[in-house]
Formats: sequence, structure tokens, C-alpha cells
Amino acid sequence: MNKYEIMYIIRPNIEEEAQTALIERFNSFLTNSGAEIEKVEEVGRKRLAYEINDHRDGYYVIIKFAGDETAINEFNRQAKFSDDIIRYMTVREDDQ
Repeated sequence: MNKYEIMYIIRPNIEEEAQTALIERFNSFLTNSGAEIEKVEEVGRKRLAYEINDHRDGYYVIIKFAGDETAINEFNRQAKFSDDIIRYMTVREDDQ
């Protein structure tokens, strides 16, 4: 299994309970696809470098996990259809 990091930005005008449920739901997409989550870091609300979908701020979340392409593909597929996630990016960590 390779180690990955996913960073995604949640729209800023979402309610706190819905935001928590969204984070848990996307964590479960990874674990249900065989990934092992090592750390979930909620960075918090930050100013965006440029406007995305009429939003100037976003709530940043970083997930570090070990998994394979199946988990990443499922996360990406679900994130595409979610109106609450305005950006996401996956990075594979180097083996050291």
C-alpha cells in the first residue's frame, strides 16, 4: 500500500453539523475501499487565493492514509458529485 494525502476544501457557508457529517462520510468512502486512515487534520477556514464558485473562503481538510487507487478513485468520484466540496487534490507521498 502506498501513502497518500488528500486535501479538500469545503464551501464556507455549510452548517457545522453538515460539515462534520460530510467529513465523516468522505472518510468512510476511503475506509470502505480498503484504505487505512492515519490522520485527519481539519485546518479550518482560510481565505482562498482566488474566488471559486463565488466563494472567497473555504474550510480546509487534510487526510493522510495508506491505500491504493481504488480508494482514491472512489473519493474522487464522490467529490465530483458533491456540491459541498469546491476543490480537492490527491498527492502520493514519497517512500523514505
